[in-house]
Amino acid sequence: MAEKIKLLIGRREKVSFLDLQLLGIDAKVDTGAYSNALHCHEIEVRQETGKLILYFKLLDPSHPEYNEQLFRFEDFTEKQIKNSFGDLEKRYVIKTRLGIGPKIVKTSISLTDRGQMRYPVLIGRKLLKRRFIVDVNEMYLLSRQKKS
Repeated sequence: MAEKIKLLIGRREKVSFLDLQLLGIDAKVDTGAYSNALHCHEIEVRQETGKLILYFKLLDPSHPEYNEQLFRFEDFTEKQIKNSFGDLEKRYVIKTRLGIGPKIVKTSISLTDRGQMRYPVLIGRKLLKRRFIVDVNEMYLLSRQKKS
């Protein structure tokens, strides 16, 4: 079996969430984190006609890409995830298509308040594995390659 070619990326990259119409958003590539996280607010589960429905808004009003759109997901899970301080917290997880450079990956992403963090998106090693090589000395490699 031929090995797939891995894409070289920097410690920061622009990513797009194709199913959420969120394009070219800054992401921190973190090989120390296992999973992915996306900054959201007003995250709430409501019961409608016997089904649990997840509602959330991407980013927050202080972010330039914020547009107040309320998203609705019927297909989601709830997981215990370690936050950046090492504490377990309950988070809702959705599956969505993420674009990073020329690659589009169907991935799971947890929804959390990252308002106090510098980057609204965290990309962890579960997504990176077998797809990407991270050069920690570089940032936005894929954006620079696109321009050349």
